[in-house]
Amino acid sequence: MLQSHNPDARPAKGLPTDRPIVLVGLMGVGKTTVGRRLAQRLRLPFVDADHEIEAAAGMTVAEIFERFGEPYFRDGERRVISRLVDGTPKVIATGGGAFINDDTRALILSASTSIWLSARPEVLAERVGRRDTRPLLRNRDAKEVLAELARVRNPIYAQAHIHIASQKAPHEATVAAILKALRA
Repeated sequence: MLQSHNPDARPAKGLPTDRPIVLVGLMGVGKTTVGRRLAQRLRLPFVDADHEIEAAAGMTVAEIFERFGEPYFRDGERRVISRLVDGTPKVIATGGGAFINDDTRALILSASTSIWLSARPEVLAERVGRRDTRPLLRNRDAKEVLAELARVRNPIYAQAHIHIASQKAPHEATVAAILKALRA
């Protein structure tokens, strides 16, 4: 069952839904999968910010991290998201750290409807354990890393306009909860 992290998990009065919808949250919460399905339901284009970064850089996110480091990646991420949040309606999935950057967060909050997808670290660890593509988890205990990231990042993610808790349930349940919150 999906529940909001916050009792008033609906957009503020007058919050526009005719502009980009940006999904934020920790890795493994389902931003890309849920985003694709949400975009289909809303009949909007879907864009994965990480894929756009990879296309612009000509290398994977992991390669960018390894070769140039996280600060370089975050700067490129900010520039790509700035280009994507252009006022036209679409659904955008961001990387887990995008919303943590002050400038990127300010842009997302002012130019889009932001939705924080959250899940418990143990749920996330199970999901991300299926593939070894997460630079922040390389050679580390996923549950420990995700618990620490949640401790640091969740208060920042909480600034998003809408909060949706993702449980061990089909992604369609998360999409339905988002649609309900958008209509509220």
